[in-house]
Amino acid sequence: MDPRVARTILFVPGSRPDRFRKAAASGADLVVLDLEDAVSPDSKAEARRSVREYLAQAAAAVRINAAGTQWHREDLEKLGAIASAVMVPKAEAGIALTEVGRSLEAMGTPLLALVETAAGILDARAIAATPGVSRLVFGSFDLAAELGVDPLDREALGHARTSLVLASAAAGLAGPVDSVHSQLVDEAGLREETELARRLGFTGKLCIHPAQVSVIEAAMSPRREQLEWARKIIEASESGGAVLAVDGAMVDKPVIDRARRMLQAGR
Repeated sequence: MDPRVARTILFVPGSRPDRFRKAAASGADLVVLDLEDAVSPDSKAEARRSVREYLAQAAAAVRINAAGTQWHREDLEKLGAIASAVMVPKAEAGIALTEVGRSLEAMGTPLLALVETAAGILDARAIAATPGVSRLVFGSFDLAAELGVDPLDREALGHARTSLVLASAAAGLAGPVDSVHSQLVDEAGLREETELARRLGFTGKLCIHPAQVSVIEAAMSPRREQLEWARKIIEASESGGAVLAVDGAMVDKPVIDRARRMLQAGR
């Protein structure tokens, strides 16, 4: 699936090649082989080799190491052209991201900008407008640590989430991807967090375990009654007229556009 519209995005440690194919069979829209946080410094080179070998025969995205680290350039040079997408951590506006964006754009590889710092949130609009950036991704845990708040505190991180949604819309990008839910045995909490993200305008969410995929997929999908409403709006719009009324509510172009997007999301 196109990384720009993937709804469920599953992380797998790049140092665990035994899990790569299991992740691919999980039903996730996109698998991200992680070379950053999930891999210790002394395992980076070996993990990169394992990821490169896998990408030679199967499709997956890669989270490379951040700009300024000793592994960043080699990650980009060896994996950028063969990955389905490249996720860049600690994304902030500036020369470093611009250079990565131009490189990946030349390779034809989408760039997923992982925004997880206070500077990144404040730079969100500039990040989204950076050439080569295809989608914004929210990293709540690094940001929460920097702010000194609980990463599961939805109120504390509400402004950050909304900032990414607004920046994505202003740049004409698809809705951003929400952060991971770290509690593995918390289906209700995962569902609530995903539903909140969807209401805010997010169109995908990161996963850290295959069991989270189906929960996120269901919570990110439009409800049956929403799809019925959208179909009714489109049917009415096809009858003609610039302004209509459906079930006692005014229907004009913005409402019709929203209905079309909802039907597209109900794949």
